[in-house]
Amino acid sequence: MTAYYDRSLSERFRAGAEGALAEVYHLHARPMSALAYRLLGDRELAAEAVQLSFVRAWRAAHRFEPGRELRPWLYSITRKAAIDVWRGERRHLAAVPIADEDVPAGEGEPDAVLRVRTALDRLPFEERDVLYLAYFDDLTHRQIAERLDIPVGTVGTRASRAKRRLAALLGATP
Repeated sequence: MTAYYDRSLSERFRAGAEGALAEVYHLHARPMSALAYRLLGDRELAAEAVQLSFVRAWRAAHRFEPGRELRPWLYSITRKAAIDVWRGERRHLAAVPIADEDVPAGEGEPDAVLRVRTALDRLPFEERDVLYLAYFDDLTHRQIAERLDIPVGTVGTRASRAKRRLAALLGATP
C-alpha cells in the first residue's frame, strides 16, 4: 500500500465516502482484532470491541485530522473500546456471585497467577499496554513506539513506571 493510497483512503473515510468504511475495515480489522484480543484475552470480547471501534470511528470520521495516519487513530479507538468492553464485562461478572463449589477442583488459577493478573488490571491502561507488548508480544521499545505512535522515550518511561507499580502492587498483596 502506498502512502498516497492510504492518504486517499483516509480522506475518503473522513468525508464519509461510500465504500471507505469497508476498505478501512478490510485493511485494519485484523490488527485491531489482535490488539483487542491481546488486551481482553477473549475472542468474543475482542470482536465486540472491534465492532464498537468501527462504529465509533465511523461516527467520528469527520473529526479525523487530515494528513495523519489512520491506523494509530484506529488503535487508539480500539484501546478505548476494549477498556469499555472490559469494564462492562467486569460489572456483569461482579453481579454474578461464584461459589467455591462452582469451580471444579484443580481448574482454578494458581494464587500467583491470579495475583499478577489482578495487579496488571490495576495498572493505568497506557502502562499495562506497554508491558503486554513487551512481555507477551516480545516487542522492542522501538517496535512498541511504532505500534502505539508514541516516542521511544515514552515507552521506556511507561515500562519503568509500570514495573515499579507492579512490584509495589504485588508486594502489597497478601
